[in-house]
Amino acid sequence: MNAFWWAIFTACIWGVVPILEKFCLTKVDPFVALFYRCFGVLIGLLFLGVFVVKKSEMRAVDVRTITILVIAGFLASFLAQITFYHGLKTGEVSRVVPISGSYYLIAFVLGLVLFNEAITVSKFLGVILIVSGVLLLR
Repeated sequence: MNAFWWAIFTACIWGVVPILEKFCLTKVDPFVALFYRCFGVLIGLLFLGVFVVKKSEMRAVDVRTITILVIAGFLASFLAQITFYHGLKTGEVSRVVPISGSYYLIAFVLGLVLFNEAITVSKFLGVILIVSGVLLLR
């Protein structure tokens, strides 16, 4: 399966999850919801540790890489999830999800700056459409 289909599969999962979360956030505080959501992450972590990742591969990773990945995990799976849950709790799913999903713009700019990725017509048009969509949903 190529990157496009992996991305489509990811989008499908990420499209369903906020609906489940919004349903639950009508009943609980965002911090409580995040606490319980982390159990799902813990199950995934245990599954990876026991069945997928080889111990020798884990030991081969350097400290700098581990540190960056731990920071990324904290930012994405904890800090951003808190802000996302507060948005879902107080706003409409149909507005919060597309706007928070516009992280593509930041990744696009950072990809250009840090990795010298090419600006193509399709990427540029995608950026224009995303910015337009965010402004319309504002």
